[in-house]
Amino acid sequence: MTRSSERQYFDDDPSVPSAPVDVTWSLPDGPLVLTTDRGVFGRGQVDTGTKLLLVTLGAPPPTGDLLDLGCGTGAIALTMARRSPGATVWAVDVNRRARELCAANAARHGLTNVRVCAPDEVPDDVVFAEIWSNPPIRIGKAALHDLLDRWLGRLAPGGVAMLVVQKHLGSDSLQRWLSDHGHPTDRLATGAGFRVLRVRDR
Repeated sequence: MTRSSERQYFDDDPSVPSAPVDVTWSLPDGPLVLTTDRGVFGRGQVDTGTKLLLVTLGAPPPTGDLLDLGCGTGAIALTMARRSPGATVWAVDVNRRARELCAANAARHGLTNVRVCAPDEVPDDVVFAEIWSNPPIRIGKAALHDLLDRWLGRLAPGGVAMLVVQKHLGSDSLQRWLSDHGHPTDRLATGAGFRVLRVRDR
């Protein structure tokens, strides 16, 4: 990913020219082909952290509402949708190009239980049985904390969030912050320089 793309994957409307390329993910559920693009996280590559999350986790709850926070091109959302076809997966991202790609990738795989939307388009009464996310660490600590507080507050009773965070970008300090701010958090897995954190409903 170029530095320009890194700066823009959390922008509402990336200005870098489009240059789509397909990527194939090898997952326990079978291959997942995603169209990626410039200005969107993970362009032209299988992201190591996201893959660790998907390989570590099994199926999310079979029904109810699930959330992929910061969906990008849809690796997490589409995997959740394949594993739990009876659930509704909300694929949320501020990035318009990412949302378009995620929707197209879901259609490509015939996944009709994925709802792609901007953050403010999720109805206020929707709560989530489970949240999976590779959160946008590079938006800065304060913005990240606000983002997580907002969405973790929408976990259903007994719900959990699964987050993958790179160790050298602050996974351990984030775990402490979450626990200190009323979101009990433990470490589920470690690999390839990443941690998978499990955050429980307070």
